[in-house]
Amino acid sequence: MGERPYVLLSCCISLDGYLDSAGAERLLLSNDADFDRVDGVRAGCDAILVGATTVRNDDPRLLIRSQERRRSRVAAGLPAGPVKVTLTCRGDLDPAARFFTAGDGEKLVYCPDPTVPMVESRVGAEAKVVGLGDRVRMEALVADLGSRGVRRLMVEGGGSVHTQFLTAGLADELQLVVAPFFVGDARARRFVGDGVFPWHAGSRAELVETRAIGDVALLRYALSERFEH
Repeated sequence: MGERPYVLLSCCISLDGYLDSAGAERLLLSNDADFDRVDGVRAGCDAILVGATTVRNDDPRLLIRSQERRRSRVAAGLPAGPVKVTLTCRGDLDPAARFFTAGDGEKLVYCPDPTVPMVESRVGAEAKVVGLGDRVRMEALVADLGSRGVRRLMVEGGGSVHTQFLTAGLADELQLVVAPFFVGDARARRFVGDGVFPWHAGSRAELVETRAIGDVALLRYALSERFEH
């Protein structure tokens, strides 16, 4: 069993803490300069994880955009892009989603054991399906990724996934970008949901960096002793 990966959470929110609008069209919160920064962070990771809801709603490609960064990874003996990872309880995944169709790198889908046959019938031709017991627990997921050689995991959402990693105490770093506007709709998805978090009024997270990137603000927090400056 390999060492637990370093877990970096990356997220962009509105001033009132939302990940998106409540409408069907995806809301772009960040700007080009920050998208490029995130691309650089992705290039330094072994795997990128998003939840099945993000796959369905946002249809992300989760690829490294910069050709130079892709070439640098290949020159270092790495795949052109990180492994793409998602997790699902119900198995409601579309094999035509860009998560599966974009790029030729490895793709992993974690799900409960009883759901494995159904998920394999849907996306087994595009991804490796891994059962993790009666339900998907983040501790088991990161342990399995570690056993597959993943040393640095980037978690890009959505809110349920962020909540699970944070409440389980598995996050080593949070890179939170704040956009300069409000969503103002309680139907929209929030950064996190309800839960018992290791960081609260009596145990504050350590803010290690603040940076203006155009009109957005990056807040970088150390969430464990494993934090890498």
